Formats: sequence, structure tokens, C-alpha cells
Amino acid sequence: MWREYRCYRRALLLALSLVLPVRAASLPAPQEVSIPLPGAGVFGSTLDMPALLYHPVGDGPFPVLLFSHGRAGSTAERHQLKYPMSRSQLAYWLGKGFAIVAPIRPGYGNTGGGDPEYHSAHMLAPGLCSGHPDYRQTAAGGSAALQAALRWIRQQPWGAGQPIVLEGQSVGGLLTVAVGATTPPDVVGYINFAGGAGGNPEKSPGQSCDPAALTALYADFGRHTTLPNLWIYAENDQYWGPDEPVAWHQAFAAGGSPTRFVHAPAVADGDGHGLSRHPAANWAAYLDAFLRDLPGSARRQPPVPSQP
Repeated sequence: MWREYRCYRRALLLALSLVLPVRAASLPAPQEVSIPLPGAGVFGSTLDMPALLYHPVGDGPFPVLLFSHGRAGSTAERHQLKYPMSRSQLAYWLGKGFAIVAPIRPGYGNTGGGDPEYHSAHMLAPGLCSGHPDYRQTAAGGSAALQAALRWIRQQPWGAGQPIVLEGQSVGGLLTVAVGATTPPDVVGYINFAGGAGGNPEKSPGQSCDPAALTALYADFGRHTTLPNLWIYAENDQYWGPDEPVAWHQAFAAGGSPTRFVHAPAVADGDGHGLSRHPAANWAAYLDAFLRDLPGSARRQPPVPSQP
């Protein structure tokens, strides 16, 4: 196990030492791939989940970023999803020498497979929501897609045995935290951008549905997480407000995870929730620091051995 993490450390340090600036305006076209998702299709069949694959310059192998997109408020908007990741994020990770895998999960784009991330949260007015949302079900439904993507990455010649970093935006951040708690093979750390669920900035700006339920869920994930992780929320997140993310992270961190919380300055255009989609100047320094520390942190915190 320690030998594996020494190899991960060398691979990440090599990737970070070969940083090549990539302009967002000159990004390579993605390769469209399909990732099998058993049980997610009609009558329990295997669903072919589309994903966008980006390779940095060279033949590989590469460290890998698995990116998880967020959740739009309406079914129509979710079905319009074609490009899960912002150009600024793509340029950053390609410049770091990472291959990028960005799946379009069931319930989004043309993927099909129903809506396994449905949580029943509906904001009626500021601070008032209907029902009792099941965020654990959202986390479980979306995590299945990410676990399938991880299995697929480990089977690719450019990704097999390479260190994997997870990153997620909004609901994708919640899923990233959930998957990180399972300590999947080859994953060395993760980044949670604005992770959560149940917000509606039009009807209830800064106040989401039953945030205490997420506090409890994050606390549970924190008790099972040994991977280094970084949480980034803007001060003017229009979905969660400034305070709830702090409470969520405190509950998570109480479990002893090697974690760091960043309250990024308010985004000038008001879209704090979309921080990861803004220019890299708004967030790159936080990621740089996390990646510099990641190999050593991962080495100090080996995965929990799987049960026989």
C-alpha cells in the first residue's frame, strides 16, 4: 500500500513539474466515450453513459481528474446539458498534465435512465420548502455513476494504476464527497466546489431546503473519509448563503478527515455558486496549494483496507 502511494506521489509531482499553460480559447476537442453503467437502463439493463474525455499533450499515462457536474433546476434544463465542465477548469487541469473524464450522468443530457438524483426538495418561498428531501438518495443515485466511471478509468491504458483526483460542482460536489467516503482505489483526494442540494435562488436566495439534513449527511461522510479534501464556497453563494456551508464542513471535519475549507471572496457578478465556472484567477491558487500538498497528505493517510 505504501509503495502504491509513493508511486502516486511521484506521478503527481512529475505532472505538476511539467505544467504547460493551456489557453481556454485553444482547448482540444473532447473525445466522446461511453461508460457502461450496469442496472441503470430499461428493466435493469446496462446503460451507456456518455462522457467527454480530454487528453493533455503526450502519450501518457496521465494522472486523471474525474469531474462531476451540477444539477439544473428543471427537467428541460437538465436535458440540455452537453458540456459538463467550464473552459477555465479544462484549461487548468490540462495545463497540469491531467487527463479529464467528465461524464453526463443519468437524468442529464441524452443519457436517459430516469432521474436517480431526485430529492423532492421544492422551495415555495424564502426559507420555506415542501416535503422532506432525501439527500442521501441523491448521493447514492449519483455516486453509482461516478463509481462506474472510476472502474472504467482504471481499465484504460492511459489511466490504469494512475492517481485520480475527484472534483465536483454543486450536486456534483455532494456526490464527490459521498464517493470520497468510500475510499475508492487509486483516488488520492478530492475537491468540492459549492457542494449541496435543494437550493433555488429565484424563490429562496441564500436559503436552501432543510440544510440540517445535509449537515447530518456530511457528518456521516466525514466519519468515513480518510482522503485529503478541499471544500471551496464563495461568500455570495446564492443557493446556500454564507453560513450553511460552514456548518456543513464543521460537521464533516468533526469526523477527523484531512480537510480544508475555503470561503472564497464574493464573486463580482453575483454568481458565487458558479465559482468554478469563473476565470481561474478566482480559484486556481486554492487548487495549486491543495495539489502541492496532496501527495504527502495522501501518503500520510493511506486508504482504509477493504473488508474481506
